[in-house]
Amino acid sequence: MNNILITGCSTGIGLETALFLKKSGFKVYASAREQEDVVKLQNLGLETFKIDVTNKEEITNAFASILQNDKKLDAVFNNAGFGQPGAVEDITTEVLKEQFETNFFGLHEVTIQAMKIFRKQGFGKIIQHSSVLGIISLKFRGAYNASKYAIEGLNDTLRLEVMNSDIFISTINTGPVTSEFRANGLKNFNKNVDIENSYFNEVYKKELKSRLESKEDNTPFTLPASSVASVVFNIMNSSKPKPRYYVTKATYILGFAKRILSTSLMDKILNRI
Repeated sequence: MNNILITGCSTGIGLETALFLKKSGFKVYASAREQEDVVKLQNLGLETFKIDVTNKEEITNAFASILQNDKKLDAVFNNAGFGQPGAVEDITTEVLKEQFETNFFGLHEVTIQAMKIFRKQGFGKIIQHSSVLGIISLKFRGAYNASKYAIEGLNDTLRLEVMNSDIFISTINTGPVTSEFRANGLKNFNKNVDIENSYFNEVYKKELKSRLESKEDNTPFTLPASSVASVVFNIMNSSKPKPRYYVTKATYILGFAKRILSTSLMDKILNRI
C-alpha cells in the first residue's frame, strides 16, 4: 500500500485530501500544528502526527516513525501554509519572516528530509502546494506572493536535480478554493498590520477587510477543496506525474495571460482584481 505524509491537515485542502486518499485506499499520515486538530484527525480515523513545519524535530520524528512502520515513504504533500494580507509597505520584516518560516522554510525542511529518504530508497514523490499567486501577483498579498514565488524557484531547481531518477517533483498552482484561508488571513491582518496609520487606511476598511470578513465567497471560478484532493490522487496514481498542475480556471487564464501579455498590460489587469 502506497503511503503519503500530508502537512497542514487541520481544515480545508489538507483535510479533504487526507480523507479522499484514505477512502481511495492509500495509507495517509495526516499532520497538523495544534494538538486539538491532531485529536480531531484521529477521531476521523486518520493516522496522525503533530507537525509544526517550523519545528525540525517534529518533522524528523514523523519520518522516523513512518519508516519504522512501513519501511518506506512513497510521497509527501507539502500543504501547510497561511496568508498574511497587507500592502508591502505595511509588512514589517519580522512579519515577512513569519510568513516565510511556514510557507517556505518549513516546506523546505520537509522536502530535504524527504529527499534523504527518497535518495536512499531510489523513488518518491514530492507534491508542493504553490498557488496561482506563485505565477502572478495581486496587491495587498505581497508577503504571500513572495513566499509562493520562492517555492516556484525551489521546485524548478529541484526538478532539474532529480531528473532521470524515479523521484518526481510536482507543483500544484491552486486558484480560489473554498477553505478557511480568508478567515485565518483576517486574523493575521488585524494582528500584524497597523491599519489606522497606513496610507491604505480607507482602502483597507472599505475593501480588504470587508472581503476578508465576508461569509460568502463570490470569487469567480472558485472550486471546492476536493478539486485539489483529486489532483493529488492523480499524482499518486501516476508512474510519471507531471511537473505542474493548474487548479481552477483562474489559474489557467492568468497563467496564460502572463505568458503572452506585456508586463505593463498585465499589471493594469491585475490591479483591477
